[in-house]
Amino acid sequence: MAAPVTTETNISENLSTLSATIEAAVAGASRPSDSVSLVAISKSHPAAAAREALDAGHRIFGENRVQEAIDKWPALKTDYTEVELHLVGSLQRNKVNNAVGLFDVIHTIDRPKLARAVAVEMDKSGHRPQCFIQVNTGEEPQKSGVLPTGADAFIGQCRGELNLPVQGLMCIPPQDEEPSLHFALLREIAMRNGLKSLSMGMSGDFETAIRFGATHVRVGTAIFGPRPPIKAS
Repeated sequence: MAAPVTTETNISENLSTLSATIEAAVAGASRPSDSVSLVAISKSHPAAAAREALDAGHRIFGENRVQEAIDKWPALKTDYTEVELHLVGSLQRNKVNNAVGLFDVIHTIDRPKLARAVAVEMDKSGHRPQCFIQVNTGEEPQKSGVLPTGADAFIGQCRGELNLPVQGLMCIPPQDEEPSLHFALLREIAMRNGLKSLSMGMSGDFETAIRFGATHVRVGTAIFGPRPPIKAS
């Protein structure tokens, strides 16, 4: 089943439709009803759109950019104290202190220097957001993530030497390849490292991801509609 057609004016309805689709996919995979979390990706959408989703009862959100999250989410988190905020975009080391302070989950730990910087900031601040390690399952040179051949060693370093709270793995399959192959690979790496959480699946392929064990699906367009056009400076 394709993701529901959306507009920016019916976010509550979109959430309801999407939740029903996820529930059906979970049931079809013979998985527990509470085994998949929907991360609503509000990237590029205004705080008012996120607030509409919050008013509809949703509490798990994702942002791609640290600065956008800083501008948008502190006030919303004050008004809605149960919000769980996920960073799903690339994290630069000069933004680590802000990211560790604001986000509850970071999906994009992908290299040793970043992992070490996050560990240092966690020790300094006392705030320990859950972490996912991003795996570049397609080995795409333009994309972030540890290569599959180096994943086991990097996971071990993050959990052992750096004592990061590693919850699971994350991937973004290549656009022109069958996503199930990448979801299966990510699941295999997670299983052999004893990790139970898989952040995989977006608006176009989340049902496939659920069949392969996704615990977190990252969906934006099917909830908020197309991203607003970028304004010229």
